[in-house]
Amino acid sequence: MINRLLVANRGEIARRVFATCRAMGVETVAVHSDADADAPFVAEADQAVRLPGSSPAETYLRVDLILDAARRSGADAVHPGYGFLAENAEFAAAVTDAGLTWVGPPAKVIAAMGDKLAAKALLAEAGVPMLPSWTDTDGVTDFPVLVKASAGGGGRGMRIVRTADELAEAVASARREAAAAFGDGTVFIERYVERGRHVEVQIFGDTHGTVQVLGVRECSIQRRHQKIIEEAPGDLPPGLHDRLHETAMAAGRAVDYVGAGTVEFLLAPTGEFFFLEMNTRLQVEHPVTELVTPAGLDLVRMQLLVAEGAPLPAQHHYPATRGYAIEVRLCAEEPAQGWRPATGTLHRFDVPGVDREFGWIQRAGLRLDSGVVAGSVVGVHYDSLLAKLIAVAPTRVEAARALAGALARAELHGVATNRDLLVRVLRSPEFAAAEIDTGFLDRHPEVFTPLLPADQVPLTALAAALAGAAHRRATAPVLGGLPSGWRNVPAVPQVSRFTGPDGDEIEIRYRLDRNGRLADWSAATPGDAAASAAKPPALALVEATPDRVVLDVDGVRRAYRVHRVGSAVFVDDPDGAASLAELPRLPLPTAAVAAGSLLAPLPGAVTRVHVEVGQRVAAGDPLLTLEAMKLEHPVLAPIDGVVAELPVPTGGQVQTGAVLAVIEEEDAR
Repeated sequence: MINRLLVANRGEIARRVFATCRAMGVETVAVHSDADADAPFVAEADQAVRLPGSSPAETYLRVDLILDAARRSGADAVHPGYGFLAENAEFAAAVTDAGLTWVGPPAKVIAAMGDKLAAKALLAEAGVPMLPSWTDTDGVTDFPVLVKASAGGGGRGMRIVRTADELAEAVASARREAAAAFGDGTVFIERYVERGRHVEVQIFGDTHGTVQVLGVRECSIQRRHQKIIEEAPGDLPPGLHDRLHETAMAAGRAVDYVGAGTVEFLLAPTGEFFFLEMNTRLQVEHPVTELVTPAGLDLVRMQLLVAEGAPLPAQHHYPATRGYAIEVRLCAEEPAQGWRPATGTLHRFDVPGVDREFGWIQRAGLRLDSGVVAGSVVGVHYDSLLAKLIAVAPTRVEAARALAGALARAELHGVATNRDLLVRVLRSPEFAAAEIDTGFLDRHPEVFTPLLPADQVPLTALAAALAGAAHRRATAPVLGGLPSGWRNVPAVPQVSRFTGPDGDEIEIRYRLDRNGRLADWSAATPGDAAASAAKPPALALVEATPDRVVLDVDGVRRAYRVHRVGSAVFVDDPDGAASLAELPRLPLPTAAVAAGSLLAPLPGAVTRVHVEVGQRVAAGDPLLTLEAMKLEHPVLAPIDGVVAELPVPTGGQVQTGAVLAVIEEEDAR
């Protein structure tokens, strides 16, 4: 029997496992890096052990430190979560050798499936259909192909290649990224299926020789080969569910599978499907499977019971489902900066209408599995996943609508996210019609448009200015009842200046009459004469408090929620959200950055420098490669010119805003 469980992971999955442990009466142990010392999962554990180390990311990869933490805390079992060491056969063996219970499949199964090339060969013998693949570039003649990491998943080390000229560089880049993410740079090449769908089957095995299937998931909405929206049971052609179940069952039985696992397939437009990989762990998207099971299965509970030696229950109703569930992955990403990972402090994290955290919902509703709370600091050391929001409803359309509505109303302040993209996808007609595949985002660039229209940004800035004035009145030490902006010369307006969501400056001028009504207002964008000359919409001020402003815009009342943190102002309105920065009225002088400077968008390390000082480059040419959050981010020349400076060498660490390169236009030299 498991009495005290150590979770060798962090964030959302650690909190998810702890929630089940509390329900089962199992004590919990967290391990954490210095960067995670104040994280929610650490606070929720019964015990927590610090993992020392020079790199916060590497501490979770140290088998010796985790086993020592288990010994010191008195843990008798280890759950690996997902990521880090979850599919590391040596770790599984070390846990077992230390006399601890390993919550997962045996080390030999992890090893067999962890080598994707060996796994393909093994399962092909069991009759599982495979795509053609190659281990070197010489044998590749048909394109397009997909370069894949042999030792990992999550889209890391994956590249689509459409011509022979691109293959060598794609393989080299994939190897570097795979080595950074998994410690193994081995890659292979596989035929790429256009308009393919990514589907997977949840399997479960016990130590008594039983392997069950618990249903299909659809995971085709992906960006950079990483899943962002998952569904169950999946909108698939008649009869396909049964064929997928049978094939996944054959794969599980071929390796004597134990514990939770997932068999992933690529579904071609022809109706054929091919094996992709077997994940020997609990998947990020497991909640959609839990929420559509009639009995409300808890897959973590099943993992613990199987690890204790219990048999699986009789499969008299699996994989029967009820309703439909859709999950989105809310990630910290900068849409305005090429979707690079975002960092910062989550000043507010509020999702309305959540019925349950980390658990089953009896009827329709929303579930939130989150690794963060308000006040959490999002750093550069780990992946960008903040939380998963899942809706379950009687139909797919209802689930998508409920999920999109909750996301759109959520207050997510302090860290940029992919929220707008998720809402756009969920509300798109093509998604509603289940016209989806792994290339969905490439074919529908319109879903990358922010929810808040550009012409609505001045109204959010006005709301921020009015809320700021109300805040100053409410906190004024003297004459607090004096109307805001009162002066003897009423023609002089009040002025507030902000940096908008796209980085442009917005100047708001407004004047209130003696009764506090909005007499007039205007918005100006320096450098954009057309926008500055545009006549603002007619409106009336209905209410202005420090955290809420109501405007009557052409006869329609619109409420703006305003949250201020220092100079940062976050405004949520009916159309979307805007993050503004109020500019000081009397700014201090700052050092000027040289024209043509390329600044680091986030902290990271320069892994490659592709050019030299004095070299001519064209717009779009790669200058250097920045690695952050285990991903490579190319830095490209913005203009034609000459490389004037390269201040950071290969291997150099940089912070956000550091100068990476300076490009001079040839006419300026």
